[in-house]
Amino acid sequence: MLPCKSFRPDKIPSHVFEIDEDFEKDEDSSSLCSQKGGVIKQGWLHRANVNSTITVTMKVFKRRYFYLSQLTDGSYILNSYKDEKISKESKGCIFLDACNDVVQCPKMRRYAFELKTIDKYSHYLAAETEQEMEEWLVTLRKIIQSNTESLVQEKKDAVESVQDDESSTQGKSENILESLERSMHPELMKYGRETDQLNKLSRNDGRQNLFSFDPEVQRLDFSGIEPDVKPFEEKCSRRFVVCCQDFSLNLLAQLSDRSEGGPTNVEPFFLSLALFDLKNNCKISADFHVDLNPPSVRDMLLDNSASGAEGTKGRSPGESLAHGVPESCLRYIKRGVFSVTDPHVEIFLVARVEKVLQGSITHCAEPYMKNSDPGKTAQKVHKVAKQVCSRLGQYRMPFGWAARPVFKDSQGTLDAEGKFSPLYKQDSSKLSNEDMLKLLAEYKKPEKTKLQVIPAQLNIVIKDIPLDFTNCVTASYIPIKPFEKSCEDIAVEVEELVPEVAKYCYPFTVYKNHLYVYPLHLKYENQKVFAKARNIAVCVEFRDSDEADARPLKCIYGKPGGHLLTTNAYAAVLHHNQSPEFYDEIKIELPIHLHQKHHLLFTFYHVSCEINTKATSKKQDTVETQVGYAWVPLLKDGRIVTLERHLPVSSNLPPGYLGLGDTESRKQPSVDAKWVDGAKPLFKIRIHLDSTIYTQDMHLHKFFQYCQLVQAGAKEVPGELVKYLKCLHAMEIQVMIQFLPVILMQLFRVLTNVTQEDEVAVNCTMVLLHIVSKCHEEGLDHYLRSFIKYVFRAEKPSGTQAKMTHEILVLSMATILKQSADFLAINKLLKYSWFFFEALAKSMAMYLLEENKIKLPRGQRFPDSYQHALHSLLLAIIPHVTIRYNEIPEESRNVNFSLANFLKRCLTFMDRGFVFNLINDYISGFSPKDPKLLVEYKFEFLQTICNHEHYIPLNLPMTFSKPKLQRVQDVNLEYSLTDEYCRHHFLVGMLLREASVALQDNYDIRYTAISVLKNLLIKHAFDNRYQHKNQQAKIAQLYLPLFGLLLENLQRVASREALYSCAAASSPASRDEFICSFASPSNRSSLIADKDPACGAALPNGHAIKREDSKGSLNSEGASGSPDQSENIRRSSTRSSVSHCSRLDQFEIRTLLMCYLYIVKMISEDTLLAYWNKFSPQELINVLVLLEVCLFHFRYVGKRNIASSCMRPPGPGAPGCPRRLAVSPAAGCRVHDAWLSKHTGTDRKSQTMPALRSRAGGMQVRLQHLGSLDTSFTLNHNAGTSEADIVHQALLEGNIATEVCLTVLDTISFFTQSFKTQLLSNDGHNPLMKKVFDIHLAFLKNGQSEAALKHVFASLRAFISKFPSAFFKGRVNMCAALCYEILKCCTSKVSSTRNEASALLYLLMRNNFEFTKRRTFLRTHLQIIIAVSQLIADVALSGGTRFQDSLLIINNFANSDRPMKATAFPSEVKDLTKRIRTVLMATAQMKEHEKDPEMLIDLQYSLAKSYASTPELRKTWLDSMAKIHVKNGDFSEAAMCYVHVAALVAEFLHRKKLFPSGCTAFRKITPNIDEEGAMKEDGGMMDVHYSEEVLVELLEQCVDGLWKAERYETISEVSKLIIPIYEKRREFEKLTQLYRTLHGAYAKILEVMHTRKRLLGTFFRVAFYGQTFFEEEDGKEYIYKEPKLTGLSEISFRLLKLYGEKFGSETVKIIQDSNKVNVKDLDPKYAHIQVTYVKPYFEDKEISERKTEFERNHNINRFVFETPYTLSGKKHGSVEEQCKKRTILTTLNSFPYVKKRIPVNYEHQVNLKPIDVATDEIKDKTAELQKLCSTGDVDMIQLQLKLQGCVSVQVNAGPLAYARAFLSDSQSGKYPTKKVNELKEMFRKFIQACGIALELNERLIKEDQVEYHEGLKSNFRDMVKELSDIIHEQIYHEDTMHSPWMHDSLHVFCAISGTASDGSYCSLRPTAEI
Repeated sequence: MLPCKSFRPDKIPSHVFEIDEDFEKDEDSSSLCSQKGGVIKQGWLHRANVNSTITVTMKVFKRRYFYLSQLTDGSYILNSYKDEKISKESKGCIFLDACNDVVQCPKMRRYAFELKTIDKYSHYLAAETEQEMEEWLVTLRKIIQSNTESLVQEKKDAVESVQDDESSTQGKSENILESLERSMHPELMKYGRETDQLNKLSRNDGRQNLFSFDPEVQRLDFSGIEPDVKPFEEKCSRRFVVCCQDFSLNLLAQLSDRSEGGPTNVEPFFLSLALFDLKNNCKISADFHVDLNPPSVRDMLLDNSASGAEGTKGRSPGESLAHGVPESCLRYIKRGVFSVTDPHVEIFLVARVEKVLQGSITHCAEPYMKNSDPGKTAQKVHKVAKQVCSRLGQYRMPFGWAARPVFKDSQGTLDAEGKFSPLYKQDSSKLSNEDMLKLLAEYKKPEKTKLQVIPAQLNIVIKDIPLDFTNCVTASYIPIKPFEKSCEDIAVEVEELVPEVAKYCYPFTVYKNHLYVYPLHLKYENQKVFAKARNIAVCVEFRDSDEADARPLKCIYGKPGGHLLTTNAYAAVLHHNQSPEFYDEIKIELPIHLHQKHHLLFTFYHVSCEINTKATSKKQDTVETQVGYAWVPLLKDGRIVTLERHLPVSSNLPPGYLGLGDTESRKQPSVDAKWVDGAKPLFKIRIHLDSTIYTQDMHLHKFFQYCQLVQAGAKEVPGELVKYLKCLHAMEIQVMIQFLPVILMQLFRVLTNVTQEDEVAVNCTMVLLHIVSKCHEEGLDHYLRSFIKYVFRAEKPSGTQAKMTHEILVLSMATILKQSADFLAINKLLKYSWFFFEALAKSMAMYLLEENKIKLPRGQRFPDSYQHALHSLLLAIIPHVTIRYNEIPEESRNVNFSLANFLKRCLTFMDRGFVFNLINDYISGFSPKDPKLLVEYKFEFLQTICNHEHYIPLNLPMTFSKPKLQRVQDVNLEYSLTDEYCRHHFLVGMLLREASVALQDNYDIRYTAISVLKNLLIKHAFDNRYQHKNQQAKIAQLYLPLFGLLLENLQRVASREALYSCAAASSPASRDEFICSFASPSNRSSLIADKDPACGAALPNGHAIKREDSKGSLNSEGASGSPDQSENIRRSSTRSSVSHCSRLDQFEIRTLLMCYLYIVKMISEDTLLAYWNKFSPQELINVLVLLEVCLFHFRYVGKRNIASSCMRPPGPGAPGCPRRLAVSPAAGCRVHDAWLSKHTGTDRKSQTMPALRSRAGGMQVRLQHLGSLDTSFTLNHNAGTSEADIVHQALLEGNIATEVCLTVLDTISFFTQSFKTQLLSNDGHNPLMKKVFDIHLAFLKNGQSEAALKHVFASLRAFISKFPSAFFKGRVNMCAALCYEILKCCTSKVSSTRNEASALLYLLMRNNFEFTKRRTFLRTHLQIIIAVSQLIADVALSGGTRFQDSLLIINNFANSDRPMKATAFPSEVKDLTKRIRTVLMATAQMKEHEKDPEMLIDLQYSLAKSYASTPELRKTWLDSMAKIHVKNGDFSEAAMCYVHVAALVAEFLHRKKLFPSGCTAFRKITPNIDEEGAMKEDGGMMDVHYSEEVLVELLEQCVDGLWKAERYETISEVSKLIIPIYEKRREFEKLTQLYRTLHGAYAKILEVMHTRKRLLGTFFRVAFYGQTFFEEEDGKEYIYKEPKLTGLSEISFRLLKLYGEKFGSETVKIIQDSNKVNVKDLDPKYAHIQVTYVKPYFEDKEISERKTEFERNHNINRFVFETPYTLSGKKHGSVEEQCKKRTILTTLNSFPYVKKRIPVNYEHQVNLKPIDVATDEIKDKTAELQKLCSTGDVDMIQLQLKLQGCVSVQVNAGPLAYARAFLSDSQSGKYPTKKVNELKEMFRKFIQACGIALELNERLIKEDQVEYHEGLKSNFRDMVKELSDIIHEQIYHEDTMHSPWMHDSLHVFCAISGTASDGSYCSLRPTAEI
């Protein structure tokens, strides 16, 4: 597939979203002031916040700067700001059209005046001077007067116009669109012309492809799909150039007479450079010979014949060319290009220096090392040198050496600064390369070397090769491009001697055929043949014959200055050495064809070095004396042998000497060879072959040789061939690599020409397999790819009947796979199957082209035998994948992938039906129960096949050829995965079937399936061949069954779980609303298809899911377990009942939905309609749910969220887990984390989902394997995310959201057009309508972009005008919801959205007006007011300028709408805006108290109270209070709000005679309910549409709330109201649920009574002091109800923090003391808050009625606390003087209430005398002990602590202290007898209780506590004794167990709840005394 242009849009449009607009951006309020009349007056005033209806406000005058200005609609507004700047948010505004009078009120403050409003509110303002006050009064009065006049006028106009028009318009509404046309307002006229068609066209403008913003597509990289294969190329190693510039010693002289150069060396020197590798201990390059001698020195050698050609300067006309380059240019090359394959620091460049042979090295070097008189010495040396040069010019001798390192590091950085070492004198005994390496090792060491230094200057530079490197020749002197004609300064490549390791080898690409000969050593010390053999020179020649007159070949590379190729070469001579070593390298250019006679001949000479001063004529003859010959043939068994050789030396050279090589012939005397030293091997040489045509591997050589013979016409011997093939397994890997293309081609040739021999083919394939696997093991598989692509050609078989290459190869592959014996071969074949499949494919393609069969029909292209062979190969492969996958995971994965690629190719070449069969057979090998790995294989296979370039034609067979009628019928088949469908559309059918199965599996498998699908659709979407609309529609139609698939899985995409997990991140408000719209109780069933068997099967208890929204209080299984489990069941029912695959995560859902949206967008409308028409009503709703879900999942979450989720490290899964979250990383990561924490965190029933095991791992492997997608999907986390990434990510997300929005709009608009009649049924009140409307709302809830909103509003306008009855008739739900959302948009930060929203709101009113036949738009009016209130309550709306702007727009519409001019409409609109402004002013303080929950609730409560006449509004505020309570965790209060709302509706229905009882029915739940009876019946009641249905919903909500509040006892009361309704309606299922809930509730009651774990709240008295701070709150006392067990410190801290933030933390003080506060003692600079812990208070009678713990915590309004004091004024004193004050407080209402705090309205105090205190104390102790003893399971530790406190106390404390103080004879007389007797009686009961407690303790203790118990007992006896003494009677008998009291109290002790039936326990209560 070729990505088309639109693939990534050139410029991604940028969208504006509300959520990204800066929150801190101040509203621009200047816009308000700069309108119409501008600012009329401004100045400083003091303003008081006073309001008659809201009692909570504070009478404090604050100084503000006021602006009085006129708005565009003519009304006046008074805005106040902190200072003169208007840029800040206004602090408050007063609308003067709501005011009707202004009067002075000096009582409040000097210069104060009061603005009275219509709604009886007042605004108090005060000027700073009298004059200012007068000015303000005058201005304000004028305005108020003009207002009232215009009002009167308007009313008159309206009445008149109504009378005029009575006949024409009244009662007959015209078409709204026509009337809009007539309105002169340009905007309204535009709206009047809108039609569905136009809207659709405008939506289609500038649409983007949804996929192009998918983060994966953004990174899609198609380069990897086909591996990048390069042709074979020469190996790239590290190359550098060595430039030799100059070499000079310290003896210099001016040699030539011409004064050209300066002084030069006095004799010629020669350099040879080579690289040595110290690490691997070898020489790694050939020698580079350089002659740096200046011409004057070179002339010294001129008379020597060797360089005779040098005489003529410049080019002689007939000069010879070497490869087109004049030889003279190549004579003195000074630049050498070296290459190193494996660079490292221990590689050295070594320069060896030689001179002309003269004598011993020491003797020759001496003059250069002496320091005396250089001038003389130079002349002397020069003189000798001249003689020597003329005599021995062609012989060299070693002189010195130097070295330098080449690289700095192993990356191959050149060490350019490195210098050569000094020139060391050459030691004659250390010449060989081995010695050189030792010397280098020594030189490398830091300590001083013992080497002798010859002072010299060696100037050689190493450089990197520049890019524009020219004039270079190869080692064979062949010029390399670019080569310039001038031939200046040529460089030569120096051959690298590469180590024989596979990784450094590469297939040969150039011709090279060199032989290097190294003479090493001649052992001549023992020879007796020659008299003189000391200064020995070796001469090497290459000959092709051993006849007497044979000539040497001219193929030896010469030295600089000589010819390029010469016939012989000499090694350097060692003076006076009979056993010389050599280091020379002789390089020979081998002929292409070698034969047996080619050989090397070595001749040894003795060179005489004596220089006779007398120039005798004989000198030339005696220079060299021949002292022996040695020879070596080049070939052995036709192969060049390159080992080290030891050769014998002969003193003569007989003809045919090559025959003497073998030992036998040496002994034959017939041939006269005279061997030196008894034919011992005296001469040692080494040969190195560097050839790309001769192999040194024996096995390969034999194989090639055999093939050559057969080619030449010899007879084939299959047995032989098999033998040679088997031997090939032993060939060396490096040879295999070097000759790779040749070997492979030869093997394929053998394979093709096989006659009948099966064995040969199999063996041949085995060799191929061996080679392929070896290449892979060495990591050189790219050579194989290059071979297949550029070299491999299938040849035609020679025989007529022979099979083609591909067929033979297939057969032999199948044979190998079936040979079960050789598992290794099978595994290799599977692992490297790609090579064979590629070869097959190429062979098939070549065959079709060359045989010209491509023109034939597909069925006839290949013979049946081939198809049969392919089929059997496939069958042979299947078991290796499906059965052995575990044992060979890599092999099976590879063969699966390469087979897929091959079959994909076959679809191009072969009969498609046949290939489809193969695919089908293969896929059938898998089964649905396969493990994860196999499913991955299956999808890899399918994905690869589906990547076929003609995938679409393959799937759309021949519909076009059928007649039209049949084609229409075909559409019927296409929408579900029937067999018919799968037959017609084979590939896509197979893919979708597999995907639908996969979706029921675990995460990794689903992920794989979903990704495959998406990638395919992405390809279709961007395929340039199919960009036309109709083509895309046809493609989309192919995928229609995907709809069915999604609907089947709807539960998992749209379930609350899925939505919750995703919504977790978005703002809480939007999430709740969204979820509610999804599953609010009223449309429980609309979410899930009850009839859908797929859902039903997965969810045996369907209702569990449906009721999840009520947190399961009506749960199907609420009672199935013991009570403590029911909670768990409720939480987990959804998850556990759905099969283990239930959860789709955010990424999966988004991917599936993206596919869905693509299809919905592309498919033709006819098809879509035909499809929808097949659905049942419930399924249609599901279709809509899917659309709604799209909006939710693709909503834009805002830059901030995207940034935070990008910055987040990956979740706790695998290290790079969220790599795959290609969604938006935003949604992705968050969800992912939530997902993980949910399943891996605390015990979340994590068994329901498999853990995320190796997801990252598995995916990684696969992606690398497929190589088709760049692996870095999401933004790279560890790198930290740059701002740009986030911006880009946000841009993509924004575009996705917008495109999704428009696609859904298109679909829903088309849907509404198609199903208009169904939607209109029942006046638009039907489930389908509800869903369609929900979707329209969802657009607004999920925050669309500015661009998208334009279209959304257009659709909403169309929707309202199409279905007015749904909005304006019957239930108000739709109208209410719409008003709320539109009003929210009216405060948008985006101005275009505000304008559109205002217009929509206006049209809604206008439509309503027309709908009522132009009477009124009361409903919209009321709903708007309610919505405003709701928004204020949600603090989503403040009366800010943006909202004011919107109101202005609406007013202006009304004023300029012509058809409305004559009606009451404009004034009603004006009236509405006034009402809204009033509400806004009344609630301006909401914002102020946002952080103070108590204040906020009080405010809202007083608002609710003020709306007694408007139930809808009262309900709004109560709902809002419930929301706040839930948010703060105050569930009891929230439940009370629900109860009040339900009572309100019940009362309403009761008065309308629609319900048997009103709010009184709720009195048992709470006495506070009577408030709801205060409902007034007036105008507000007109448009209230409450019904039994509404009431039931509210009652269900109560049940839910009470369950959460743990007030289970009250649930039955609510149920009593619901049950009759259910019974009447025969709703048995709901009855079952309700009774289940009741069962659960009673079980809970038992449970909490048993565990005593339920805490229903703690109470505190809170009083405020400080006029300046609390204003009217000053001195007020409240009872606060705090949740569960709140400590005193906790509430104190909370209040301190709260008010500290308000008034400054230093100014707030907490009073801990509970005494009455004396206000005069308090410092007015501080705000004081007194907090006291209080307990509920009951009188005796009450106690006996309220028997349970619950009753003592429910509906309570009296509280008590005690304060100790003494008469002396101290708080505490001795027992005799300690008094107590008991304070009883009564509250206005009972707890729990709709508020958390209730004011105290009555206080009563009782003082207790010391003896009363004593009685009280003892009573308390007795009660505590009794309570402890009476519980079911006694808490032993508590019991012992209490006992210890009662019996083991010190002398002066405890109960005895009281006895001594009040009962002893001396004291008792002081107190009234009645009191004394009471105390005595109390003591008796106390002792009794102690005794029982002790007995109980005795029963409970273990052995270790016996002693402790005895202690307690003896203490008790002492106490009893002393008491008896004090009161003179025996108090306690050990046997009193049978006393009557005991009988009385037994049942006390036994009762579980700790309550008594006869009040005996209660009388022990401290309160009994009062």
